[in-house]
Amino acid sequence: MAEIIDIKETDIEYLRHGDEALLARIYRPEGSGPYPMLVDLHGGAWCNGDRNNDQMLCRAIAQSGVVVAALDFQQPPAAGYPDVMADIHFGVRWLKANAQQLSGNADKVGILGVSSGGQQAMLLAMRPSDPRYSSLESSQLQEVDAAVNCVVLCWPVIDPIGRYHSGKERIASGQPYPSHLPDVLPCHDRYWGNEDAMSEGSPLRILERGEDVSLPPAIYLQGEEDQMHPRQHLDRFVPLYRERGGELELALYPGEAEGFITRTPQSVDNQSAAIQRIIDFVHARLG
Repeated sequence: MAEIIDIKETDIEYLRHGDEALLARIYRPEGSGPYPMLVDLHGGAWCNGDRNNDQMLCRAIAQSGVVVAALDFQQPPAAGYPDVMADIHFGVRWLKANAQQLSGNADKVGILGVSSGGQQAMLLAMRPSDPRYSSLESSQLQEVDAAVNCVVLCWPVIDPIGRYHSGKERIASGQPYPSHLPDVLPCHDRYWGNEDAMSEGSPLRILERGEDVSLPPAIYLQGEEDQMHPRQHLDRFVPLYRERGGELELALYPGEAEGFITRTPQSVDNQSAAIQRIIDFVHARLG
């Protein structure tokens, strides 16, 4: 087993909108580094959650020798798509610009997202130069881009419009569905505003439309009993990503539902194996 490195945790303001300060929880390994760096985007159906959601996972990754920055970003009603993507884009650039002070390496930066955060992570990775996402400016960040070297997807909402339609169909059919599905679907409306935006910002539909996008190495983790992230979307996305020339590892975990890494798993062994798989992937891609 790799050595566990002591870490320090600090909240730092990385962006401000009027009176609202957006914080990054920095998990910083002790030592001089420079360490590779990873941005964490929490889930919560785009409308809930904060930088504390993924503490256990962020700590485990940081203890392996990675600077992790878990970002807060705006949520409805304060902002929706694409403005929230501008917060995330700014956060990636901010981390790179402050790499030296954080004992990090600005040339080795990845991004991790959970559920809706996975959709945002993949979208940022695919479109690092989109002018809508790069609209927030700072003199400190003028020469800094938001390109990432790898992507970690933890049960992402890889097709927001597809999840929206399938969720509505499941509820209307009267068949069994997850108890929180009716609470999640209105979050689609609040964040995206309309179905055209859900399709435009869908990583799956982006590939199906043949858009010219970046395709950094990725790993996609999901439980085989996940009822909130339709398996058919995963099954369409993974081969398309590979066909377009992207390298993608798929890690499926029998018996596990959504959230099994960051919440209570069916099997602690699966949870531990998935966390180690993420750590191994990050170090292999970022060095």
